[in-house]
Amino acid sequence: GCQWRAGHLPDPGGGQWALRHPVRSRRRPGMLLPWVGSLMVLAATGAAAALPPELQQSLARAGVPPGAVSVLVRELPTAAGASPRGRDRIRHRAEVAMNPASLMKLVTTYAALDMLGPDFTWSNRVWVDGPVVDGVLRGNLILQGSGDPKLVLERLDALLRQIQVAGSLAIQGDIVLEASVFALPPHNPARFDDEPLRPYNTAPDGLLVNFKSLIFRFTPTPDGALATVAHEPPIAGVTIPANVRLASGPCGDWRGQLQADFSDPREVRFGGSYPATCGERSWPVAWVEPQTYASRVIQAMWSAIGGQLYGRVREGATPPSARLLLSQPSLPLSEIVADVNKFSNNVMAQQVFLTLSAQTGGRGSFDGSRQRLRDWWRQRFAPDGEPHIENGSGLSRLERSSAASLGALLERAAAGPHGAVFEASLPLAGVDGTMARLRDRQPEALAIGNARIKTGSLRDVAAVAGFATGQSGTRYSVVAIINHPQAAAARPTLDRLLDWVIRDR
Repeated sequence: GCQWRAGHLPDPGGGQWALRHPVRSRRRPGMLLPWVGSLMVLAATGAAAALPPELQQSLARAGVPPGAVSVLVRELPTAAGASPRGRDRIRHRAEVAMNPASLMKLVTTYAALDMLGPDFTWSNRVWVDGPVVDGVLRGNLILQGSGDPKLVLERLDALLRQIQVAGSLAIQGDIVLEASVFALPPHNPARFDDEPLRPYNTAPDGLLVNFKSLIFRFTPTPDGALATVAHEPPIAGVTIPANVRLASGPCGDWRGQLQADFSDPREVRFGGSYPATCGERSWPVAWVEPQTYASRVIQAMWSAIGGQLYGRVREGATPPSARLLLSQPSLPLSEIVADVNKFSNNVMAQQVFLTLSAQTGGRGSFDGSRQRLRDWWRQRFAPDGEPHIENGSGLSRLERSSAASLGALLERAAAGPHGAVFEASLPLAGVDGTMARLRDRQPEALAIGNARIKTGSLRDVAAVAGFATGQSGTRYSVVAIINHPQAAAARPTLDRLLDWVIRDR
C-alpha cells in the first residue's frame, strides 16, 4: 500500500535523495551540532566502568568515547509488590542531558495518552453557508481542520463521498479550507538539513492532507523502452510526465539518475533515465509548494468522484452563519501514537504535540504545548529532570533529555493504566517499524521478539529506548543515547546492549 496512507514518513536517518531544487546547499559547517564541542567536558562526567566490557569494546571499535554515551538499564517492578524502583543494571552518565533525537516522541505520545486518553479523536467538520437544492449547494462548502494527524487519501476520499451522500453533488460557490486550529510560525523546510523535499521536514497544519506529499511510482514496461510514471494522490494544475526512458546498468543511485526537477509547482520534470534493473520503485516527495498542496489535491479528488465545482478551492474562515453538514472523527489516539512511534513519523508527532494546547480551549501552538507539557511533567516527575522540548518530535538540534528522565517515563508508563497501549506502540525488535531491520543486521539477535524499542537517529545521534524481557523473565526499561560524530557507526553497540540486557541469567 501507499506509504502515506499507512502514515509511514521516513525518518531523517534514511537513505540519501538526489533532487534538483533551488535550495541545494548541503550540510554547512555552521550547522554542526552546537553541543558537539562540549563532549570533552561531558566526558569527564560519570563512570565509564559502569558499562559492561563488551559494550566498551564495541564503542571503541566505532571510535566513540564512553563520555559521549548515556545509558540506564533498570529492572521494572513486578506486579507482586516490588519496590517502587528496581535495581539498576547499568547506570552510566544517566543524569546528563543529551539530544535524544526521536526518543522525544516517547514524551509526546505518553503525555498525550495520559492527558487525552487512548480513545481521544479529532473531528474534521464540514460546514455549508447556503441551502442544498436538488443536489446543488448554493453557497460555499467549508472543510474545517481539527489537527487530525492522519487525514490520508482513504479518509479524505471517504469524507468527500459523505458530502455527496449528504446531498451536495455540485457546489455553486467555493470549497473553503480552514486550518485555524493551530497558530503556527513560518516554516522553512530547508532549515533543519537543507533537504526541503524530504517528507520528514513537512510542517504541521491544522488541515494536514496526506502529509503534503506525493509518491511517484516507476515501473519498467515489458518492451524495455520506457518506465511508466504513476503518482498519488491526484493533484490539480500540475503537469507530470507519464513515462521516462529506461537505461541499462546497475540500479545504484536511481533517484539521482532520474535528474528530477521539482522546483516548478506547476510541472515535474525528469531529465534523465530510470535503470531497468531497479524493477518497480517508489519515491515519496514533499510537495515543493506546500501551501497549495491541500487545495490542489482536494480539487482533483472532488472531480475524480464526479463532483462539480463552479468556484475554486481556497483558504478561508468558517462564517458564523454556516451550518454543520457532517463531522468525521479521526482514528483514535491509540492508533495515532502507534504510527508515530513505530515509524518515527515527525509531522504526526508535531500534530499530537500541538493538540495538547489546542485542547485547552484556544488555538494550538508550540509555546502553549511546551507549557502544558512542562506543567504535566512537574506534576508527575522530578522537576530537575524535565526535558527541554522544541517541537515534540525529536527533529531538533535543541531538544534534550537525560536517560534518567526517559527511564522514569518508561517506568511510569509501564505501571499506568495506558501501559499496554503505550508499549504496543513501540516497534517490536526484528519484526516491525524502525526495528524491523534488526533481523537483517543480526539474524540471531536475542532481542528479536523480546524487546519493544523506539529508535532515534540524527546526524551525530543514535539512541534507543523501551522495554525488554530478559531470559530470566525479568522486565527492564532500557535507554541509551549516543551524541558523537561517529554515532551512526556505534549503532551495532546499541544492538549488543539489547542482547546484553536480555541475556540476564
